[in-house]
Amino acid sequence: MAQQRAQRGRHGRDEWRGRGERRESPRRPRTAREVALTVLREVEDADAYANLLLPGRLRNAELSPRDASLATELTYGTLRMQGLYDAVVRAAADRDPADLDPLTRQAVRMGAHQLLSMRIADHAAVSETIDALRALGGARASGLTNAVLRRVAEASAEEWLERLTAGAGETEVRALRTSHPGWIVRALALALRRHRRPDAEDGGLDRLLAADNTPARVTLAALPGLADPDEIAAGAGHRGALSPLAVVLESGDPREVDGVAEARVRVQDEGSQLIALALVEASMQADAEDEAAEGPRWLDLCAGPGGKTAVLGALAAQLGGSVDAVDSSAHRARLVRDSVRASADAVAVSQADGREFAAARPGRYSGVLVDAPCSGLGALRRRPEARWRRRPEDIAALAPVQRGLLSAALEACRPGGVVAYSTCSPHWAETGVIVDEVLADVENLEVLDAAAVLARVTGGDADSFASAPRAGGRFAQLWPDVHGTDGMFLALLRRKRD
Repeated sequence: MAQQRAQRGRHGRDEWRGRGERRESPRRPRTAREVALTVLREVEDADAYANLLLPGRLRNAELSPRDASLATELTYGTLRMQGLYDAVVRAAADRDPADLDPLTRQAVRMGAHQLLSMRIADHAAVSETIDALRALGGARASGLTNAVLRRVAEASAEEWLERLTAGAGETEVRALRTSHPGWIVRALALALRRHRRPDAEDGGLDRLLAADNTPARVTLAALPGLADPDEIAAGAGHRGALSPLAVVLESGDPREVDGVAEARVRVQDEGSQLIALALVEASMQADAEDEAAEGPRWLDLCAGPGGKTAVLGALAAQLGGSVDAVDSSAHRARLVRDSVRASADAVAVSQADGREFAAARPGRYSGVLVDAPCSGLGALRRRPEARWRRRPEDIAALAPVQRGLLSAALEACRPGGVVAYSTCSPHWAETGVIVDEVLADVENLEVLDAAAVLARVTGGDADSFASAPRAGGRFAQLWPDVHGTDGMFLALLRRKRD
């Protein structure tokens, strides 16, 4: 093998890399494949997220609805199944995709997605992918890309999987079949057990991994007092299954829905809506017991980009209360201000370290939300590229920040008030471990039954939300395959009165 590679010489290596240093100037993307390939390249080059890039690229290209749907599937499908496609390309071409220049690498992955996972004729998948590559400046790599994709097309996805997994262990097979890094497969298996999900040993892992590869529905939040979810649903889709604010968009551009432009209606996952509503539900008791309270006073410590803040702000405006929203990033603080435009009088937005902000305001708030920075493993269906960016060491690196934010939130919470600790991840080290460590250090705390609170908000069954029980209460965990939401974790902690 080494001798064969040496014989390829400089010319073979330059062809494989697509001679990226000498590309011709690309034109603005005009077709579905050009748009998808452009986004895939940007996602890799700039560590951007496809769900933030793609809508703008689709608008600029002025694609038909059919072509926009194709570009969306090409983008997200390629990102989701990247691990499998890279393994197939290695086997088919006897080369590592890492040796390709970025544009050619993404073209090969996108072509593999069409050949192995879409009902597109082989000749069309290959030729139109190469056309897109050429249009974006990759003509020099078209011959190589053509040869690689034709080798990929020689077998079906199942046939490639049989070859690639022969003799592999159970985790490796799952990782390749579902295109997840092995460490994420192991982490999710542990999460199912630690959260005590009933099917943890009976197919739950396979269902969860499959849900990560199922496109998330576009869900809207009709903000309380600002929009009527029934009216929005009548014109745009149907009511959500869990959140009283939720409307599931059936088709079309959410920007065209009445109320979105004015920030009275927002694109927001149902799970995210439920976290904010659960804090309100749990903290209202503290306000009811405080005769001096003029209205609820809530704090959102990690507010960006502002979806949960918008829900809190709309409710605070109705109840004569207020929200302090904090984010350490100037960009994310601006997003929060934009998100709460419709209830701006009730919300004060600050750019600050949430830990410092909370510590300087001890005992001020009846409810504090800590939507902590996390790995995002609960939102892989929405941000599929995240699975390839995260590393196991990221979990440990985030833990001090998560603990610090939760501890500061408890300090800012007044006696009788409630802190909601949430992550968009079921990873046990980001959820139960963090809460248990803080509980061990802070006195006079009560663990509420977060599952029961969610049941009151949704009208559902508390046991369907229940995670690991604790003395006097329970955590809650939402699952993409069970609830159709992002994988949100929730713990509700009440400061006991003296």
